[in-house]
Amino acid sequence: MRITNFALLLLMSGLSGPLLAETTAEQIQKATLAFLDNFASEQADKGYTVSFEPGSIDSRLALAECDQPLSVEFSGDPWKSTSPSMLVACEASRPWRMFVTASVSIHGPALVATRPLTRGERITGDLLTRQSVELNASRRGVITATDQAIGMQVRRAVNAGSLITPDMLSAPNAVERGDHVIITAKTGGFSVRSRGKALASASVGEQVLVENLRSSRTIRASVVAPGHVEIPM
Repeated sequence: MRITNFALLLLMSGLSGPLLAETTAEQIQKATLAFLDNFASEQADKGYTVSFEPGSIDSRLALAECDQPLSVEFSGDPWKSTSPSMLVACEASRPWRMFVTASVSIHGPALVATRPLTRGERITGDLLTRQSVELNASRRGVITATDQAIGMQVRRAVNAGSLITPDMLSAPNAVERGDHVIITAKTGGFSVRSRGKALASASVGEQVLVENLRSSRTIRASVVAPGHVEIPM
């Protein structure tokens, strides 16, 4: 009796009956579509518009049957890429995993410059306006809330109509070199204050060298507010 290669494979696998049921490419495609549709609905409730198209899946693909609903999740951040990948998984008795790419476009309001901005300029409300843009097309991120930008300092020249990204802005100096500052030394609930002079410029959260005007000692302190620095005791 002639045994074909396919029959031999079945015998070696210990399968004597019909092939086991399979998860098809069509089922995987439906699961990814449902996941993306749900993501789009969630973002619509937050004021964003999402369009999407899942990547193609080889129709010949056949994985072990999954006796549970397929789980789908983003394996890449859809807010930072227009081509995020999705992890499709079966967590049943015969588990498997695979990745599917998708084309995702998220549109929503973000801040843009109303006029050219110069390096070192402080951001005020009249310098910003909102426009609907493709938020996830910017690899440098976007700024959607005005309170995240107002009061910040422009790090480099920005053209009118340009999307404002986080790397364009920096916190302004709270202490300038030569400024007189209040030095607070704290320990527990006890604190002592003295006057000092900043020997460099720094923003809130940064450290700066300060000369204590009473003792003439140079100390390193943390800037906690404009004109105020703090040292541990």
